[in-house]
Amino acid sequence: MKIFISADMEGISGVATNQQLKTPSEYQRFRKLMTADVNAAIEGAFNGGATEVVVADGHGNMSNIIIEELDSRARLVSGSNRVMCQLEGLDETFNGIMFVGHHGREAGSDVTVISHTLAGICVKEMKINGKVVGETEMNTMVAGSLGVPAIFISGDDAYVKEVKETLPNVEGAVTKRAVDRFSAELLHPVVAQNIIREKAEKAVDRIEEFTPTIVNGPITFEIDFKGPQQAKMTTTLPTVELISPTKIRFTCDDMVTAYKHMWGCVIIAMTATNGVLGSVNS
Repeated sequence: MKIFISADMEGISGVATNQQLKTPSEYQRFRKLMTADVNAAIEGAFNGGATEVVVADGHGNMSNIIIEELDSRARLVSGSNRVMCQLEGLDETFNGIMFVGHHGREAGSDVTVISHTLAGICVKEMKINGKVVGETEMNTMVAGSLGVPAIFISGDDAYVKEVKETLPNVEGAVTKRAVDRFSAELLHPVVAQNIIREKAEKAVDRIEEFTPTIVNGPITFEIDFKGPQQAKMTTTLPTVELISPTKIRFTCDDMVTAYKHMWGCVIIAMTATNGVLGSVNS
C-alpha cells in the first residue's frame, strides 16, 4: 500500500508566528520539528499497513525537511523546481494522501495560524468552479482526479475544522489551538506527534472507507491577487482573462492541467510583485 505525504510547515507542532519560519536560528529549530512531525506520520502510516511512503516537502523553497533525520523507510521529494508543486511525485499508484503541517486559507471563515493560500505574497483568494478553496482542498481535488483519496490532515484546530467542511471523513490531528493569525496555544511536540502517529495509523487502517474527491471538467480557476501588477502579468498567458484589476480567470479541460496552469500563474505573479526585471542588471 502506497501513501503520499504532502508536508507544509505552518501547521506543524510548535509553530505560532511567521518569524519562527524566517529568522535563521528559529527556522533551523522548526525544520527539526517539521521533520519530527513527518516522521510521526510516516510511522503511523507503516503501523497502519503502508508498505511504501513518499514525502513531498511543500513549504517555501520546498527543501526544509532534514533528510538525514527522516525515517529511512520513506523517500523525499525536495527542491522547488516542480511542475506539480506540493504534489510532485503523486500518481495513480498511490492509495491515499496525507497533509502534514498544513494551514488554513487566507480567506477562511475562522482565523487560522499563518493562514494563506499557496503564496502569501501574491494570492488573496482562489476559487475552483466558484468554490473558495485552500491548499488542502485544491490538492485533494487534484489527487482525486488521479483516483487518490485524502485520508489525513494535521494542523491547528481551525484548519482542521475548515477542511472537514469539505472532507468530513478525513482523520484530523490537531497540533495546536489557533488564537490569532500569529499566535497559538501549543501542545508539546511530543504530545502533538503522538496524536499525528495515532491518527495517521487509523487513517491507513480504514483506507477502504475513503473515496477520491472527483471534480469533472471543465475546470475554471479564479484567482484574486493582492496587487494589479501580479494579475496583469499573468495575462502574458493567452488563456488567462483579466476580470478585474486584481482578478483573473482561466478554464482547462481537466484538474491536473488546471493545477499546472494555476501554478504557472502564481509563479508569474510572485515574480511580478516588485517588477519582473527588477533584479536584472541592464
